[in-house]
Amino acid sequence: MTLPDHAPQNTPTQTALAYWTVGPCQGELRSEDLPAPGQGQALVRALYSGISRGTELVVHEAHVPPRIAREMRAPHQTGDFPGPVKFGYLSVGVVEEGHEDWTGQNVFCLHPHQDRYVVPITSLTRIPDGVPPRRAVLTGIAEIALNALWEAGPRLGDRIAVVGAGLVGGMTAALLRGFPLGRLQLVETDPRKRGLAESLGVEFALPDDALQDCDIVFHCSATDEGLARSLQLVGDEGEIIELSWYGNRAVSLPLGEDFHARRLSIRASQVGVVARSRRHRRTSSERLELAVSLLADPMFDAFLTGESQFEELPGVFDGLENGELDDLCHVIAYPKTGSKD
Repeated sequence: MTLPDHAPQNTPTQTALAYWTVGPCQGELRSEDLPAPGQGQALVRALYSGISRGTELVVHEAHVPPRIAREMRAPHQTGDFPGPVKFGYLSVGVVEEGHEDWTGQNVFCLHPHQDRYVVPITSLTRIPDGVPPRRAVLTGIAEIALNALWEAGPRLGDRIAVVGAGLVGGMTAALLRGFPLGRLQLVETDPRKRGLAESLGVEFALPDDALQDCDIVFHCSATDEGLARSLQLVGDEGEIIELSWYGNRAVSLPLGEDFHARRLSIRASQVGVVARSRRHRRTSSERLELAVSLLADPMFDAFLTGESQFEELPGVFDGLENGELDDLCHVIAYPKTGSKD
């Protein structure tokens, strides 16, 4: 966006260090000028950021379809897909400069991995006192799951399956456990995820053992097999809420079987807009405020399964891409003082 000639220009006062995807499976830390915060803006020093593995590996591996590249931009993304691009959306920090009501406050922001950044105050979500900053990196994931629940509208006594026990699937199951459901199962091919389900207080099931005739199935595995099994688990005229993002990978489904014969529905849930059922009464900011408030329960620490220092971030992405790291949410810890001139 081009500013009018009379608009004030912020001048660089220090530098920041940020992670950039510079090519397929290639990333690096880059220094950049950081402007002084203007009116209505805040300077945030990062404390932690989280890696949303599924989405961020799609970006890291350059699998964002060109057709929807604009729609899939993160709120504070710099650059364009496939790269070079600065991408990410799970940042927690403390406000160092800005309006006095915000200075010193711990905040969540949908910002890429960067040690300091300047953003509009309207982009910040205050973290409640009962939510530790490290756990608050999950705010953006809780927001995704919350939006899916608004999308589906679970009812009293519903039978529900969540297929895929990754970060989003586990978070969806964690939020559902507070509903008065008739049945809730977290379905996963990897038996090692049983421990996660137990820590969340949710019943675990391997795909062949999962119970059918569900009222709603939330699909989060990002696999053809998981979506096909979801079609088998949902009951007649039931609905599958699809949370997976496949990037540019084609998906093959047996639509001539359960889907057609039993009049099933598959509906996308995408966090870029508030779910239709709440869109006229909730803003995105209100959705984030609710999401971070849900994280007061220590149960959610079960998702924080790895941690590295900020300077190690390029290697962390390599480890996630080649399978050496298998974390739900890998936390990035930042130095106590950010980069300065």
